[in-house]
Amino acid sequence: MNTHKTTNSLGRLKKAAVLSLAIAGLGLTLTTPVQAQDANVPSTIKWTIPFGVGGGTDVWARFFSPWLSEHIPGEPTISIDNVPGGGSINGANLFATRARSDGSDWLGTSASTQFPAMLGDRRVRYDYSTWTPILATPTGGVVYAQPSLGEESESAIAALLEKRVKLAVQSHTGLELPVLIALDMLGVDVQAVSGMQGRGEGRLAFERGEADIDFQTTSAYLSSVAPLVESGRAVPLFSLGVLNEEGQIERDPAFPDLPTFTEVYENLNGEAPSGTANEAYEKFFASGFTLQKLIMVPKGTPDQLVEIYREAALEFVETEQFKQEADAHLGPYTPIVGDVVERHLEQAMALDDDLREWLADWLKTKHGASI
Repeated sequence: MNTHKTTNSLGRLKKAAVLSLAIAGLGLTLTTPVQAQDANVPSTIKWTIPFGVGGGTDVWARFFSPWLSEHIPGEPTISIDNVPGGGSINGANLFATRARSDGSDWLGTSASTQFPAMLGDRRVRYDYSTWTPILATPTGGVVYAQPSLGEESESAIAALLEKRVKLAVQSHTGLELPVLIALDMLGVDVQAVSGMQGRGEGRLAFERGEADIDFQTTSAYLSSVAPLVESGRAVPLFSLGVLNEEGQIERDPAFPDLPTFTEVYENLNGEAPSGTANEAYEKFFASGFTLQKLIMVPKGTPDQLVEIYREAALEFVETEQFKQEADAHLGPYTPIVGDVVERHLEQAMALDDDLREWLADWLKTKHGASI
């Protein structure tokens, strides 16, 4: 187990000093819990991150922890506990069996935690229905193509419908899953070449001309693909969009001029997407992008504490200082807090046996892959 502790109980002016002490191995001592709004706020919160130090979810947690600590009454110490392995399954399994429901245990999850649970992965020993969400952070994604297919999106999409194209993926059941479903719904014949160690490798395969199309999340697209677009070496096709509070897909604020997959589908077919494939797409899009990273606590955590944690998040997410700092870490997306997260999560994670059976058959038939 790789444990790294991030400490912040002395306010923003002392964060750097406290963090350096934590990195140096300062032990954390539990003190008397703080009374707040008729609930005992733990003096120390262990935040399990089921990924290694330096990964995307770890960086995300370390960005949020000082903000949360400062706005929770009593400024509790937040200790980041990295438990990597199994693509986040190991740490989530451990949390499910050991976490206390007194507010002192949090879990940070990502799409790679959600998807295995949705697909019924046999390694999964956790159940999202036994956890309560505090906060979710969305991200977006863009699908783009080689300029040889067309110099603008409409001509490139038309060309995609006429030939088989290659897309380099990490896994058929990973973050690319909703993208593969979307492309299939559009009628694109995709050869998904698996085995990439990350989306970055997929982009490099695209740059070498080994892949006809590629997909990247917002941060990677803005940093690594936008220059390709500017130099004429890539053509953006569509974004996945974002979910609003009512659960409807809207244009991504990071790409307001780019149509969503839904818009492209409607333009090609004269009607909105529907049916089993679209149901699968919407669920994996919601859990993989709208709710890409989540703060969870065990069910049974006192309602007062859940509300204190949510109210702390609501205090800072709309501040200008947070927005400015978050833009570089999260993109132009506002974290989602409270009941909206709970509603989206419940809808996204609810896959019945018929839908799983359809997915299994679709993956086998279209891509020769298994769940």
